Amino acid sequence: MIKRALLTAALSLATVLSFGQPKLRPDNIEDIIKAMTDEELASLLVGAKESEFYYFEGTAAGVRSIPRLGIPATISCDGPAGLHFYPFRDNTDKTFYCTAFPVGVLSASSWDLELMETMTGALGNEVHEYGVDMFLGPGMNIHRSPLCGRNFEYFSEDPLLSGKMAAAYVRGIQSNGVTATVKHFAANNQETNRHENDARIGQRALREIYLKNFEIAVKEGRPGAMMASYNKLNGEYAQQSYDLLTTILREEWGYDGVVLTDHGAKDGTVKAAKAGCDLMQPGSEVELERMLEAVKEGAITRDELERNARHVLRYIVSTPRFKGYKFSNDPDLRTHAELARKVAGESIVMLKNDGGTLPLKAGAKLAVYGVGSEDFVAVGIGSGHVVAKHVGNMRESLTDAGFELNQDLAGYYKAYVELDHATKRVAGAMDWLVYESWGYGKKVAEADVPLNMLSRQAAEEDVAIIVISRDAGEGYDRSLVDDFELSVRERELIRLVSDEYHAKGKKVVVILNIGGVIETVSWNNMADAILLPWQPGQEGAYAVADVLAGKVNPSGKLTMTFPIDVLDHPSSANFPTCPQVGEAEQGLRKNVDYTEYAEGIWVGYRHFTTRGIKVSYPFGYGLSYTTFLYSKPIVKASSDGFTASVTVTNTGPVAGKEVIEVYVSAPYGGLEKPSRELKAFGKTRSLAPGESQTLSFTVPAYELASFNEAVSAWETAAGNYQVQFGSSVEDIRAAGSFRIKKPQSWKVNNL
Repeated sequence: MIKRALLTAALSLATVLSFGQPKLRPDNIEDIIKAMTDEELASLLVGAKESEFYYFEGTAAGVRSIPRLGIPATISCDGPAGLHFYPFRDNTDKTFYCTAFPVGVLSASSWDLELMETMTGALGNEVHEYGVDMFLGPGMNIHRSPLCGRNFEYFSEDPLLSGKMAAAYVRGIQSNGVTATVKHFAANNQETNRHENDARIGQRALREIYLKNFEIAVKEGRPGAMMASYNKLNGEYAQQSYDLLTTILREEWGYDGVVLTDHGAKDGTVKAAKAGCDLMQPGSEVELERMLEAVKEGAITRDELERNARHVLRYIVSTPRFKGYKFSNDPDLRTHAELARKVAGESIVMLKNDGGTLPLKAGAKLAVYGVGSEDFVAVGIGSGHVVAKHVGNMRESLTDAGFELNQDLAGYYKAYVELDHATKRVAGAMDWLVYESWGYGKKVAEADVPLNMLSRQAAEEDVAIIVISRDAGEGYDRSLVDDFELSVRERELIRLVSDEYHAKGKKVVVILNIGGVIETVSWNNMADAILLPWQPGQEGAYAVADVLAGKVNPSGKLTMTFPIDVLDHPSSANFPTCPQVGEAEQGLRKNVDYTEYAEGIWVGYRHFTTRGIKVSYPFGYGLSYTTFLYSKPIVKASSDGFTASVTVTNTGPVAGKEVIEVYVSAPYGGLEKPSRELKAFGKTRSLAPGESQTLSFTVPAYELASFNEAVSAWETAAGNYQVQFGSSVEDIRAAGSFRIKKPQSWKVNNL
């Protein structure tokens, strides 16, 4: 209390002395820093929830104001599929809704950088119009394991695809004059004990897999903010690592934005600040007292405080709040909903379509099974949840698309879901409107198949649609039983429905409304068609209906591998929710207190393709209602890497888009390499039947390099390189080659 009183007195004295002091402008940051007291510098680096932002309570943080120097308070708010804040406010009966856009794993499945940037341009407009200065997204950690609870927020198992998508995401957000925050830096690849887990990663894997995506995002997206993750990295908290936050991020990559902590007050406040973590979020008086004590004792220098304050002030002068923008609190949610539907439709992955099952005939009579048909999952839970005005479901969307639904079945699931929600309302510990709006209690329930109606439905309806839904979210990882694997009821649902409908010569379609990869091999032979919309946002059910009706030709491709068995992933030997959790080491729990990334660089398709392990659906896979021919591959060495082009022709009956994936097979060069690695990609425009488009690619030598731990350097080996143009990592359609005559290297620092 004494320290707090002294701080208050010091700040009050500073206010008295404010006469004649400079006021913050973009061109006088250095003058402002010189005019700041040590106490003011410390307060600027410790965030606080300001009273003027009370309606963001529990979801946001900000930078403290210093009125005497014209430094305003600013505010940040969670994401990344849309703004995440409390929808109700005092003194008004208006509910402040936001658009729930498709989650990261779905929008990345578009493989369309322009579309991603357009979507996040609209998202950034909502950030701007709701008076938020810093948006806490995108999340872009690597899909090391299919069981990570927040994979729905993240983009891919591949660092190039993840980095490129993140950069496009950032450009869209920041086109509105607000700040995007890339997170979680770095190696936050599990939710179990995420605050304390020590990710033990070799230097090569760290550089090639877990930092490369962030490097691309920084260099190509230029995000205004970077969030350091909770976890330890090789024994040191990421947010307290000078090597990570300063040596690599700033000195090697040239980052010039602000670095902030993930939300939580750790004991190492001062160490984090010294390491280059500029802003403690959400900030607390305890952290402020630690900083002031460190200043008094000389544990942190004035130069270090000024360095961090400089980054924070640069951020502040860029904000709408500093510029005096009068936000409307009324973004164009209708237009944004239309865009969310378009993005979802462009990103949906068609995994199977035997015998031209899809698209369905206009006006087809449908029986829709599964609780998820009524209780459709739009986004994940936790800080990634978004409160939308309306989330469509399959009953509504299919009816709107002109299909005829079995009303007995639709009524059965509607009644079941209403009863389930009513029960949770009564049992909930908090007001249901709040409880439901945050996404908690939204775990999709199961209901028994109404067997007494099944035979009659199969006789009367044209097609059966089965919706399999999964929730996932912050703070927990997924399990094998009843999550990665189907539950007993779900298996029975698919088996019974398939048997009945196939016996009558009718088709079965499965919709995977899921947040993470699931097991598919044991049941996918029972389905005639499978669509994967992931968690597609508030308009996702309507986008699914658009694909089913043929209004949209699916062109999404998988951004991660669907394995036959989760244990086929080498990371499963060291993941907390897999069966083989290891023995204690010096009192520590393996995969809880620490996790050995023993698989090294062999993550996702790099492992499966190189080792020749069969998968259910490979990285980059996705079907279309049309077909494409790849021709005229041209590959040439350049002064810095290579250039390539390929012509794609629509050889099928309807218009469609195709994703071209460019893989490179590198010579040995002293290091074992994956059999092929993604080095570029592109997507055609919508091609009419018979129409062609030539896509060109440029890849610099640095992006062909592997990391040599022995000398701490990126190395591009001399020799022959094979360039392969694929529709997936396992479906190579054209190829070429080039030669690098002399090896190249780029020396960096070990972490």
